[in-house]
Amino acid sequence: MTRNIVTALQENQDRILDQWVNQRELSEDFGGNFNSFDDLKAQSSELLTAVLENMTAENITDLYASDLEPLIEYVSGLTLSRAKQGFSPRETATYIFSLKDALLKVLGELITEDPKELYRSTLEISKFIDNIGIVSFETFIRGREEVILGQADEMAELSTPVIKVWEGIIAMPIIGTLDSARTQVVMENLLQGIVETESSIAILDISGVPAVDSLVAQHLIKTVNAIRLLGADCVISGIRPEIAQTVVHLGIDLSKMVTKATLASALRYAYGILQLEVRKAGKEKSNL
Repeated sequence: MTRNIVTALQENQDRILDQWVNQRELSEDFGGNFNSFDDLKAQSSELLTAVLENMTAENITDLYASDLEPLIEYVSGLTLSRAKQGFSPRETATYIFSLKDALLKVLGELITEDPKELYRSTLEISKFIDNIGIVSFETFIRGREEVILGQADEMAELSTPVIKVWEGIIAMPIIGTLDSARTQVVMENLLQGIVETESSIAILDISGVPAVDSLVAQHLIKTVNAIRLLGADCVISGIRPEIAQTVVHLGIDLSKMVTKATLASALRYAYGILQLEVRKAGKEKSNL
């Protein structure tokens, strides 16, 4: 594409805009998320201005050119803004792709005597707008992934609460599978809980863990070792019969770890270590 054609398109921005918004107003997907035709025209004018101001005869074939960064940033921001307004990624991409029709129509009116130039310019503009649409899709997907990752982190925090059971005793019930990422969260929360509460015993209850394999066992061992480095003791509770059988079958050595079948048993052990005694009211002596 020559500089003259780029300049001609810039000089005919109003024609392109009118062609584009009139076409969009008649489309089936117009309405819903726009309050009025004026809203459509305002948003379209901003996007068209960003496209024409940043398009050159050199970068039209290279979307990764450094001088196109302002356009990429604008399209990314527009995509996120439209997503918040309720537009689907398909609707936003269709909206961007429709600009191509308006550009090509005006281009055909500008180039009437050179079919080869018209053909070449048509291909370049088509690819340019298609790439902008791809940027929009990538932005939406990246934004969605960030939301999902954020929600996953929040769920991990919520699913690994540190509970102060008694003075000097904290507990953390774990529900679901333990992987490397979640083990890191468990370890950080437990260590932080020990420091904040000045506890000397931490109970890690795995009653809600569906299965224990060699990888999960290694994660547990690392967690226990980290707790011991702080000078605290760790008790693993919730060792069900099927888990015990699996551990033995896999040849996993948990002999250096204190394990209990139930959380109640772990609490009894912890009370014993701290020389505490719990009795029912009205009775002389009754251990928990």
